[in-house]
This record gives sequence, C-alpha cells and structure tokens, in this order.
Amino acid sequence: MVDDDLHELAEAFGVSTSYRGAGQERLPVDRPVVRAVLEQFGLDTSSAAAVRGELAEVRRRRSAAVLPDTVVLSGRQAVDLPHGGVVHCEGGQEIPVSGRARADRIPFGVHRLETGDQRVLLLVTPRGVPTPLPAWGWTVQLHALRSGRSWGMGDFGDLSSFVGWCGELGAGAVLLNPVHAVTPVSPVEPSPHSPSSRQFLNPLYLRVEDTAAYRHAPAEIREAVDELRPSGGELVDHDETWQAKLAALELLWSHASPPDGPPRPGLARFATFCALAERHGADWRRWPARLRHPDSPAVAEQAAGLARRVAFHAWLQRLCAEQIAKARDSADLAVGLIGDLAAGVAPSGADAWASQDVLALGTTIGAPAGEDWGVPPWRPDRLAAAGFAPFRDVLRGVLRHADGIRVGHVAGFWRQWWIPRGEPPQRGTYVRYDAEAMLGVLALEAHRAGAVVVGEDPGEAEPEVTRALHDRGMLSSAVLLSRQGCRPVPPDRWPARAVATLSAHDLPTATGFLRAEHVRVRTELGLLELPAGQERARARLDRDELVDLLVAEGLVDENAAEQEVVVAMHELLARTPCRLLLVAPEDLLGEARQAGFPGSAGEYPNWRIPLPVSLEELRDAPVVRVAVQPLRRARPPLG
Repeated sequence: MVDDDLHELAEAFGVSTSYRGAGQERLPVDRPVVRAVLEQFGLDTSSAAAVRGELAEVRRRRSAAVLPDTVVLSGRQAVDLPHGGVVHCEGGQEIPVSGRARADRIPFGVHRLETGDQRVLLLVTPRGVPTPLPAWGWTVQLHALRSGRSWGMGDFGDLSSFVGWCGELGAGAVLLNPVHAVTPVSPVEPSPHSPSSRQFLNPLYLRVEDTAAYRHAPAEIREAVDELRPSGGELVDHDETWQAKLAALELLWSHASPPDGPPRPGLARFATFCALAERHGADWRRWPARLRHPDSPAVAEQAAGLARRVAFHAWLQRLCAEQIAKARDSADLAVGLIGDLAAGVAPSGADAWASQDVLALGTTIGAPAGEDWGVPPWRPDRLAAAGFAPFRDVLRGVLRHADGIRVGHVAGFWRQWWIPRGEPPQRGTYVRYDAEAMLGVLALEAHRAGAVVVGEDPGEAEPEVTRALHDRGMLSSAVLLSRQGCRPVPPDRWPARAVATLSAHDLPTATGFLRAEHVRVRTELGLLELPAGQERARARLDRDELVDLLVAEGLVDENAAEQEVVVAMHELLARTPCRLLLVAPEDLLGEARQAGFPGSAGEYPNWRIPLPVSLEELRDAPVVRVAVQPLRRARPPLG
C-alpha cells in the first residue's frame, strides 16, 4: 500500500501509483515497485522519514517559483518573466524580453534565456511539420534483401539497387528498418531494435567492394578480400558476415585515404567505445571501473593508446554514411527514404555508456501485459535538464541520412512502463513524460532536416497520441493485420493522416496470418495466452472476418486462392484515404515467417530470415507487378 507522502513524491516525479488495466479497472502499484522506480531518480525512499525529507525538498523548489532548467515553447506559447530577461539566440542574435517571452517572436532553435539570477535553455520549436504528398512505396528489412553481390545479408548496395527499382515502379517512399550501430564484437546483436547506438550506422550493411579503398587497393589485396566473402545459408548469419567484413575492411584500411581532420566529438566517442569494447568486452558495465564513464581520464588515456583503432571505427562510419547517401539518391522519390528510430538502446552499448547520466539503467521498458523490451528509459528530469540534447542527437542520427523518420513507440513521449531490475514485466509502473516538449523537439529537428515524421502509435487504444500527431502534421500508423481479436476496418474508415501497411515486423506476414503461422509458432514456443484450440479458433475467426471484408468490398469471392487474397489485401490498402501506402516484399512473396517474434528470445530465428527470392528475382516476380497496380493508380507518381 502506498501512503500519502510516497504518493505525493511519486506524483512529483511522474511515477504512477495506480493505472488502468486492459479492462479499464484501476490497478494499484505495489509499494516496493514505486520505491524502486523513485530510486532511479536518485531519491531516498528507504524510510518514512527519508520520503518526508525528499518531499520537503520538492515543496521548497515549488515555492521558490523558479523556471525549470529547460523551457520548450511552440506556436503562441509564452513563459512569464516577472523580472524581464534576454534571449541569446543560437545564431548570435539577442532579444530583450519584458513580461513574457513569446515563441512567435523568437526564431526556432536552442537558445539561452537569462532572467533574474537564472540561466536556462529555451527551445523554440515549430508547431508542426509539413505533411508529405500522397504516395505509395515499400517497407523493407535490409538484412533480408539479399542479392548476387551480398555477403550473406542485404547491404547498402542492395538498398541502392532496391531504391532505384522502386523509382522505376513509380513508388514515392521507402521505409527502412532501423540501421543503427551494433557493438562490433562477436556475437553481434541481430535485432535492429536493440542497438548499441542510435546515433550511428551499422557497418554490417557495408558493401566492401563499393569502397574507394577496395577500388584503389593492389590486385592481390582485392583478391584476398574477394576470398573472404561468405556464401550465405538458409538463414542470415550476422556473426559470419561481420567476421568476413571485418577481416576484409582491416585489409583495406591500410589503403584508405586519410581522413580530413579529426572526427567530430560524438563520432570520436563512439569510435572510442568500439575500440574499448574490442579490448575489454561488449558490455561496458563489466569493464574496469575506471573505464565505465566516458569522461574519465583513464578513457582518454586508453583512447590515445588505441588511436589507430579508434580511427578505424570512425572510418567505418564515414563509409556507411557515403553508401547510405548513395542509396538515398538512387531515385528521385517524392517522399524519399524514411529511417526508422528504434524505441531504445541496449543497456550494454555505446549510447548507454555515453548517456548513462540521463538513463534509468536500473530499469527497462515494456508493457504491463508481459512484455520486457530490454532497453532502459530516459530519465525525464535529467533529459529536460540537459535541454533534450541526448534526444536531439538521436533524432539527428537518423535524419542525417534520411528524408523522414518513423518513431517507434511514439506513445512513450507520454508515458513508459518502467520495470525495475529483477522484476517480471507485470511488476512495473508508468512514468510520465512531457509529451508537448518531446513532440516539439521532434518537430524542431524534422524542420531543420526538411523531413516527414511518422509515429508508431497505438491507434484507438490511446487516441490522444494519434490526435497530437495529426495536429502537428505528423502521420500515425494504420495496420490491417493488427493484434489478434481486432476486427478489420473498412477502407473508408482508415485515417487520412496515416501510413497504411498490411503488417509490421512483430506481426504475422500476410501469408502467415492466413495460415495461422503465428499460432503454430507460439504453440511450439509455449507462448500461448489461451489453450491451443481456442487460439486456433480465434485465428480462424480473424481470417474469416478479413476475407468477409474483402468479399464485401468486391475484391475476392469466398473461394479465392491464398495469393488472390493477398493481392486483394493490397487493393484494400489502395482504397484507404491514408497519405502513404507501404507494402512489404515478404507479403507479396508468400513468406509465412515474420521478421521478429516477441517473447521468443533465441528459440526463433529473429532478424535472420531472408526473403524467399533474391533481389534480382524480386524485380521480375509477376505477383509484384499485379499487386502494385492498384497502388500506382491510387497514388500515381507526381509529374
């Protein structure tokens, strides 16, 4: 039971002491869970007296009526300044303020505000971003996109070919899975949703032969590199690919052109992490204590001793940036390449090491239904105090290489389910965030990059999220094959300001849905929520309801073959008013296995499933031409 003092302290830090369950009933949070979460804010909750002491400090700060460390304004919002002040703009301009600082009188940007004896950050952000032009396109998992030139998995060269082909088809957008950096130590993490860093790129996607170092290397070096190329198997082997590419790139490193000056500070820090991980192991939490903080003198000392290795990892990032830029420019797409931002980072990785002071590393985020995503959340207080700089860096990491950004789990801007270390996923609680500020920062960075924004929102489950995205010109998500038990929606009821897809990386493919492959796999893995018979019956009902909708729309008859049903699903997408219509190669090619299976850990080949055909064969697949015709008619190419 949470007493009044602990409840008030929790409320002050946005920590919920109760929440609404799936049936809208009010569920209490156990006192030990509340205490464990509050301890992540550096609070002492060990006794009633300690809680009272922390609460007294909260009340003292409130009574002082000081501004927070960071103020975020947009539109016509304003902040009262009884003593006046001066805004020192990031561009050098100074704006005197008397009474109120209004956002509509200050340029967009990250500024310093002086008022009285306070110095705070002032972020002035656009109210929204331009909504993209209507278009259709593709969503692709790059590791699965193998070609005759791949080294066991899809790469940036394959992406370049794919984007060029999409342009030939009249597509306007390509949504790419997260291509965030891994820790370059075996075994490498295969999941793009548990990266080492969201600020940098994954060198596993490099095409070795497309580097200038390969082209300029002596013939014997090129021959040695060619011999390292793995043949690839039925599943993607990330470790085999990385070991082969690492050996090849190390051979070429001695023939690389010297860089123009030192790497920027963020890249230097990431490259230092990679070099230290090679020497001390992939998890920085197990390094010698003197190396566990990036600003320690011991880190600087070791970085100097590993200077050539640090330079090597910085070089890999330059190669990645060159190759993804080439892919991005391979076709003149109306919307362009949309990069996917994962919901978090591995607690063992580079971003957690570099940003440990603004992360709650004693917790992970997930969902009360039993999901633990294994990534730590931002501390909302520290994030705001830092002027949201770590979040801005993450956004820039994606937008530096893309024309748009899709934000995974955008509902986390409002609240996140924190799970204390050692607790099961159900024993957590929600922690609130400043959604208005987070959306403003997102709008600012998208504005700077001229980028479109897509949010992976929960739809009808949390309508305030969807409304807020739409109010700012951002697109929400609309998925035909959503969670089990959700009835399919007729196309005229789909939202207009949305990205429409058949499925998602953690949901069944079109074929998998029709065959109830997701039920078969969950039965084998022991992940069923209901008895197997009931799960199969529910899957049949879901399938029948979808086919009934397709029949009612006049797209198929009741006896349609499986591939006809799949094509009809795509025509249903074309009938929706959604701004972007995206299709996945897996759905068109009859792949029954989904890319990632939640809760399956190592029992399922997550992120290791290639497309059933090569990229070259995909281009000539008859079903592709048939299925995209209604999309082309519904969203014709501009010009």
